[in-house]
Amino acid sequence: MIEAPGRVRNLAPPPTFATVEEERLHRKHRLAGAFRLFARFGFDEGVAGHITVRDPGHTDWFWVNPFGMHFSQIRASDLILVNDKGEVVEGNHPVNTAGNHPVNTAAFAIHSRVHAARPDTVAAAHAHSMHGKAWSSLGRLLDPITQDACAFYQDHALFDDYTGVVYETTEGDRIAQTLGQGKAVILRNHGLLTVGSSVDEAAWWFITMERSCQAQLLAEAAGRPVLIAHENALVTRNQVAGGMNGWFQFQPMWNMISRQEPDLFE
Repeated sequence: MIEAPGRVRNLAPPPTFATVEEERLHRKHRLAGAFRLFARFGFDEGVAGHITVRDPGHTDWFWVNPFGMHFSQIRASDLILVNDKGEVVEGNHPVNTAGNHPVNTAAFAIHSRVHAARPDTVAAAHAHSMHGKAWSSLGRLLDPITQDACAFYQDHALFDDYTGVVYETTEGDRIAQTLGQGKAVILRNHGLLTVGSSVDEAAWWFITMERSCQAQLLAEAAGRPVLIAHENALVTRNQVAGGMNGWFQFQPMWNMISRQEPDLFE
């Protein structure tokens, strides 16, 4: 049992696994659940968006959603495993009688480079969420105007160079370089990308970052928000985003979606 910074004591830690196979299945379950939650939050738009999780056995490969499949329908068995060359090596399920689900080229171009640049990153999330893409058009970082927004204070970056849909890994390299060691990057005129040491963490950072974008858009539409002082913003960041907070914040959502939509385990 451990203590989360600024939280209650004796929290159960994240699970550990006896085998690679057990860990792989766990990651796939969480990934399917994260997609279901993204659908519920309205983070789906056509075929845009992707969440990836590193395979525990082949650490330069990752699992991702099949291109063209709605987030709300994704099951663990639908996920595809992509190698470091962008090839689907497992899980190619039929989208219809005429063909198969390919890998999203943009997903490979971005996520493969982020995973390569950040060995500590197990998962990465990107979607064209409404408030994230609206905020991204301003070409600004989030300000520390709320307790929740402080999770990103001096821990996110701005990729200030939109050139179109990301099809080349060279642009993925530049995004990864801009991300640095932070938990998130705002892709100007595009949207948000978050990373974490688990699917749970990466998904939670995306959800709360999207809401922080919404909060700042609303606040600035109403007036001039009061910023939290630098020292207090840093303290708050450590309280709401330190240690295992990102993982733990996701657990109520996971419990809800896994009980209400158990077919995600299939």
